[in-house]
Amino acid sequence: MLEKIHIFHTNDLHSHFKYWPRMQSYVKERRKELKRIGETSYLFDIGDHLDRSNIYTDATLGKGNVQLLNEAGYDVVTIGNNEGITLSHQELFHLYDDAKFDVIVANVYATNGNNPAWLKPYIILTTEQGTKLGVIAATAMFEVYYEELNWQMDEARSTLLRLAHQLRKEVDIVVCLSHLGITEDELLAEECPEIDVIFGSHTHHIFPNGKYINGVLLTGGGKFGQYIGHLTILYDKKTRKIVEKKDVLLHNKNLPIVQNEQDIVQFLEDEGKRILDTPVFTTTKAYNKEWFHYSQLSDLFAHAILEKSGADCALFNAGIFLDGLPKGTVTSLDLHRIFPHPINLCTIELSVAEMKEIYLQSKNEEWPYIELKGLGFRGVIFGKILTYGFAINDNRQLLINGKPADQDRIYKLVTLDLFTFGYFYPSFKYAKKQYILPDFLRNIMIDYGQRFFQP
Repeated sequence: MLEKIHIFHTNDLHSHFKYWPRMQSYVKERRKELKRIGETSYLFDIGDHLDRSNIYTDATLGKGNVQLLNEAGYDVVTIGNNEGITLSHQELFHLYDDAKFDVIVANVYATNGNNPAWLKPYIILTTEQGTKLGVIAATAMFEVYYEELNWQMDEARSTLLRLAHQLRKEVDIVVCLSHLGITEDELLAEECPEIDVIFGSHTHHIFPNGKYINGVLLTGGGKFGQYIGHLTILYDKKTRKIVEKKDVLLHNKNLPIVQNEQDIVQFLEDEGKRILDTPVFTTTKAYNKEWFHYSQLSDLFAHAILEKSGADCALFNAGIFLDGLPKGTVTSLDLHRIFPHPINLCTIELSVAEMKEIYLQSKNEEWPYIELKGLGFRGVIFGKILTYGFAINDNRQLLINGKPADQDRIYKLVTLDLFTFGYFYPSFKYAKKQYILPDFLRNIMIDYGQRFFQP
């Protein structure tokens, strides 16, 4: 006897809700029809459903996303780095308190041993005909961030290998929700043919019809709600083997339009604006932003991050400011508009020679015009690299706050975490550093503004 099992899957939505109403309407109708003809279906999300650059997500600290997942009828989700490291420990601990679905991630646990009730390493699902599916999951290895937020991580691939071998003896089918990226998925498939399907995400790769490696089917559904995946498994209950497995991506823009879908999406944005439209401080003048020069806003921001970090000097790109700071009442909504990025500060310890090298690299004339994608950046263009508190004089001496640097001293530079991944400054990747979590740039400006602008 052959059983047909359906799994619809989404990944890396990043709170792009444009096609959400039609996508979920389509899946509900399909699942209703499948149930009518006696075929089991599930709905999975593979992480990064939320993104705090979205107003609604930020205003609700991700709980609005959980409500959307509930309403859509998801069965199982895992977390991506946007769930895992853009919320405080307590915010993540309680993120899924009201979830009506299972949340599985095998390689993250609380440092103090007090795990949230929703955190599960795996789950076993049973179809209408009694077939057992073991579902395992792991998320990307941002160990330093997780540790700063009082979570610990186990190495993802070895954890998944152990669980796959364990569950293979207990279930008929093993699938993996992987928020690890395509390279890790391919390595996992090579090492572990015991896994039947790896649902991929994180690197936003697209496999229109899946990809087979070592007999394992890999999926990849892009990003931002472009696609929904539909996996079908044909399982022979007599031989207890999978006869066929295939995946297809459906482009959400081609799905049937839902009545009032624009109103539904607009409601989410309006609700976020309503929640965030609360005064946080009052300014006596406007602070302009510039993308190719120093500005009043960059000066203010430099003071804020130097005070927050206790660093000797600062470096950041001017493109980080999407708008100027208005005169008069400033709201949380204003700060979100100026700093929509899920970016944190980081302090880096550097020698005098390293500081000089960084300063010279920062004069790269091509960088300001880069249209940067990724690394947490949510701006338009990269903008000029701005340095505060350090410079090189005509004698090629490094100056720290106007005075010659002590050659024997290690200095502390505060910068944005996006610079620590090695793309612009390779030396930052391996230098001793300390991430300042969980506050985003907008939160730091709110805290500073409430002190700086006190009457």
